[in-house]
Amino acid sequence: MMRYEKYNNEYTDRIECPGTEKHYRLTRSLPILDGDDRSRKVTEKWCIMIEKFLPLLKPIQQMPVYANDLWVITFPKCGTTWTQEMVWLLNNDLDYARAAKLTLEERFPFLELSGALTLMDGDSVGRVQELPRPRHIKSHLPPMLLPEAIRTSKPKIIYVSRNPKDAATSFFHHYRNIVGYDGPMEHFFDAFLNDSLIYAPFGEHVRAYWEWSKRPDADNCLFLTYEQMKRDLRGVIGRVSSFLGKQYTASEVDELAKHLSVESMRNNNSCNMNDLLQWAKNTTYSEERKKHAKNNFQFIRSGTVGSYREDMNEEYVQRFEEYEKAITEGSDFDFYF
Repeated sequence: MMRYEKYNNEYTDRIECPGTEKHYRLTRSLPILDGDDRSRKVTEKWCIMIEKFLPLLKPIQQMPVYANDLWVITFPKCGTTWTQEMVWLLNNDLDYARAAKLTLEERFPFLELSGALTLMDGDSVGRVQELPRPRHIKSHLPPMLLPEAIRTSKPKIIYVSRNPKDAATSFFHHYRNIVGYDGPMEHFFDAFLNDSLIYAPFGEHVRAYWEWSKRPDADNCLFLTYEQMKRDLRGVIGRVSSFLGKQYTASEVDELAKHLSVESMRNNNSCNMNDLLQWAKNTTYSEERKKHAKNNFQFIRSGTVGSYREDMNEEYVQRFEEYEKAITEGSDFDFYF
């Protein structure tokens, strides 16, 4: 059972902006089995979304899912674009020519895009449903909001996590330059830490997929981290290749790793989201921001581990470290493995 209610507090009030207005808390009651007597109990999961998402809720829940679908799922700004490009190429026999002709959004569309930005037009769910199979699908949704059929059809799912300090910092820059947020960084960090922005709670998002990937019947779910990809991209390429049932030579892996470098991705017009940046400049920017003569923001920004150090003061570093401890407590999950 799903229910939703308007959600606002001092944190959401501070970060509401043209791209994310009118936050809602969606709550779902899920049955669980407990103990040897298999007695039925109920647990509740929740997620923050915006009002624009509500009309997509039922179409997504009822959307057909196929076994040969391939999903990349992350919390926002955790290496999504990077992973999409890697996965699409590995699953399409390293067809760089075709990848260059079609944007990543055409090849690997964002399922709930039209419900994740207030001023975004279109029907992103319908677009995904019309994709030729095998479909490549991007989403930031937690498990509780995914299509019902995903649990029985068992498509391949690749989830990518990132340490909260870097995720929050990158998400802040995304809010500034895509969503249209003009407030201070500290207010955004406060909203992140208090689970009061779109797709929150971050900790539950990560743990839910981690636990899913560890289930005995979850051989269709691969869990990666941004830090693993930065430390050993070639090794991750090998893991993903095996997961997809593909095999590539060492030289082919080297070529793909070079293609996936931060500088290459920034200069790749099929991946660098320049169209989205232009949309934001025309749509979500305040009139004062539109007057700025120069804006050097790039969708693929620093691409490093530890970039939070450039923006986050010691007080917030400590607060985020406490937040990380709370997320990993009682679990074998670690953001830095």
